[in-house]
Amino acid sequence: MTKANLAQLRETWQERVTAFHNSGQSGAAWCADHGIKEHQLWYWVRRFRELTSTPSSSPDFLPVQIRESLSVTNTPLLVRVGAAAIEVHPGYDAQLLLDLIRTLVGSC
Repeated sequence: MTKANLAQLRETWQERVTAFHNSGQSGAAWCADHGIKEHQLWYWVRRFRELTSTPSSSPDFLPVQIRESLSVTNTPLLVRVGAAAIEVHPGYDAQLLLDLIRTLVGSC
């Protein structure tokens, strides 16, 4: 298949997927109305979702406000990322924690 044909196929399916999403119909009903095999629709829906997602980009972080405390404790901070939990103790390596969180976010 040439690049032009592949581009046309991708454009055709992008239009179909957009029409499906805008229809409000179930996948089975939309495919029956348009004479398209349902597994083809779901393939392209998944493909476009994968193309638009950016798993390699840096994760979105929430802003954190840190208030200085008069008393310093040695109590670890528990950070949860998905199913993983990390105990952060005073004196932690900030770059290591950031790398670990990025890795966990990418795999969760």
